[in-house]
Amino acid sequence: MDTNRPRPQLSRRRVLKGAALAAVPYALLPDAHAGAQGAADYPSAEWQPASTANYTSSSRPAAYAIDRVIIHVTQETYPNTLAVFQNPQKSVSAHYVVRSADGHVAQCVREADIAWHAGNWDYNTRSIGIEHEGWVDQPAYFTNALYEQSAELTAAVCAKYGIPKDREHIIGHYQVPGTDHTDPGPGWDWVRYIRLVNFA
Repeated sequence: MDTNRPRPQLSRRRVLKGAALAAVPYALLPDAHAGAQGAADYPSAEWQPASTANYTSSSRPAAYAIDRVIIHVTQETYPNTLAVFQNPQKSVSAHYVVRSADGHVAQCVREADIAWHAGNWDYNTRSIGIEHEGWVDQPAYFTNALYEQSAELTAAVCAKYGIPKDREHIIGHYQVPGTDHTDPGPGWDWVRYIRLVNFA
């Protein structure tokens, strides 16, 4: 190492920038969760972590048995849904989000953790929540790609946790006790979806 080289001069701007970054908690820095959490549980999913303020850390299924999948519709665009889950002021998340156009899957919460998606603590502890881009009154968002990729994801979750692939265990948000939600709505084709899950 050459100790005779001149030391670089620190500008006032670099010093202020460093001080500002040092004041930001690690958890709020971009991609801070990505390195800590690692790869997604579902191999085809892209890791898009929710804020740690929007879910409960756990060790499922050891802490709570996982016995159902809850199907949601975002009532929002795919990028806006991810932004909501990443906003620590929102107090909401789901394990997965499926994009309408191509069925692309993002994972936002590890399956071992408890996402805040059902509006019912008991159901949150026992379920995997899957959001689907779209609106309940616009079934055109429920594309072939969305149905097919979501069904593959649900089939994988069911296989992993021994969840029966039926309507008693794969339910809509509207079926959660105490909820005022209507998703996935009357345009969601449950017969087709359950068939795809079973054939996946």
